[in-house]
Amino acid sequence: MNSINDETKKDLLNRLRRIEGQVRGIQKMIEQDKYCVDILTQVVAVRGALKKVGLMVLDEHTHGCVQRAIKDDEGEKIIDELMVVFSKFTD
Repeated sequence: MNSINDETKKDLLNRLRRIEGQVRGIQKMIEQDKYCVDILTQVVAVRGALKKVGLMVLDEHTHGCVQRAIKDDEGEKIIDELMVVFSKFTD
């Protein structure tokens, strides 16, 4: 079940399109033999942008799916699932 509202979905898709453009920019920088530090700076920017996307999805999941599951007496199961997600997300 997806709990991402339409406004957030639009924002996430826009962010992902920008990230896609940043990744293409990194590819171009490598093809053009740009300075390594400049490439690494862009890699850090992409990582930060992806982290923000992940946090937004996690927030929507927690306030949507998790909240709903707790109300439906499926709290233990959804919390276990959430903990698995946290462990993957924090690597």
